[in-house]
Amino acid sequence: MSNTFFHRLAYSCLLTAALSSTASAQAPAAACGGDFAAFLQGVKAEAVAKGIPAEAADRALEGAQIDQKVLSRDRAQGVFRQTFLEFSQRTVSQARLDIGRQKMKQYAEVFDRAQNEFGVAPGIITAFWAMETDFGSVQGDFNTRNALVTMAHDCRRPELFRPQLIALIEMVQHGDLNPATNTGAWAGEIGQVQMLPEDIIAHGVDGDGDGHINVKTSSPDAILTAAKFIQSMGFKAGQPWIQEVSLPENLPWEKSGLGNEIPASQWFSFGVTPRDGNTKFGDLPAALVLPQGRKGPAFLTYPNFNVYLQWNQSFIYTTSAAYFATRLSGAPTYQKGTPEPGLDDAGMKALQTKLEALGHDIGKVDGILGSGTRVAVQKEQARLGLPADGWPTQALLSAL
Repeated sequence: MSNTFFHRLAYSCLLTAALSSTASAQAPAAACGGDFAAFLQGVKAEAVAKGIPAEAADRALEGAQIDQKVLSRDRAQGVFRQTFLEFSQRTVSQARLDIGRQKMKQYAEVFDRAQNEFGVAPGIITAFWAMETDFGSVQGDFNTRNALVTMAHDCRRPELFRPQLIALIEMVQHGDLNPATNTGAWAGEIGQVQMLPEDIIAHGVDGDGDGHINVKTSSPDAILTAAKFIQSMGFKAGQPWIQEVSLPENLPWEKSGLGNEIPASQWFSFGVTPRDGNTKFGDLPAALVLPQGRKGPAFLTYPNFNVYLQWNQSFIYTTSAAYFATRLSGAPTYQKGTPEPGLDDAGMKALQTKLEALGHDIGKVDGILGSGTRVAVQKEQARLGLPADGWPTQALLSAL
């Protein structure tokens, strides 16, 4: 699979990363659009006001231009229409697992440092490394400076992108980025784990000792920068992030789902059984997540899973990435189960239309099983006396 950035909810990731940056600032409402030369002068003035030399700003912005392909990609962002089984089986392939384990051996000293200094296990970083860029092999071919100039000049979300453009100028000042040649994702993410400039500035680590932070070409820099970034989002060393479980026939299914955390020990008392047999984290809050309902794969998610949701708000992506990390850390392949068939696009839209008519806030009627639709499905399942596992089926659609 190519760069998963293009297959995920790109705007959700961008929004999360931008809001999590320590230096993120609101750009003035008028700081977008209009004459392009005047816009660039305004960006330069803002950079200089922040203490960046004018020479660095000139060097960063020289030759900048609007990239229409960036605007086209932004207007046509893809959405997830795959199930967890479909997506995870493709992304967590044996080939990627093999390469990931080879990388973990190749950079063992760097991963040891990441764990010792930032408390982040090798499998977690390696899973993101694999899913974002296939270990650096597919990082995107958009000029990063032009991508950020384009998105900052565009008036849809300048408050997110203008600070990233200023941070890119700072990277140029430090000698960590060549604005004429650096390429990455269409929305400005850079490097082997696809991070935004502000986050690289805030959390960058020189892993290879060359005096620069280059997350694009230096794997040690990328690994340690990712580890520090993950730590900054609240990752707790030594705690689990996700744990596969087996389920009894009957559970209070209405308690399942992200956001419905109860002590893990309470799930264990209900008969939820960790496949690895580890129940020592029973005091931690845990949510029972059922990506394809009670008959499919089942996991307990712990507080560290929130880091995955900050990295990317797509439930399918984050659950797959977290599962990938457990595989790299020694866990077996999940039990697929026998999930009930879901709804096709037309069926999902019909269901969402009925849910909306019943007063549920499901967002847009778009055929996508987002969090709002899952919550509404679970509520209606409970009302109708069906197992409230949040998985939309033909039986639920018919019952409504």
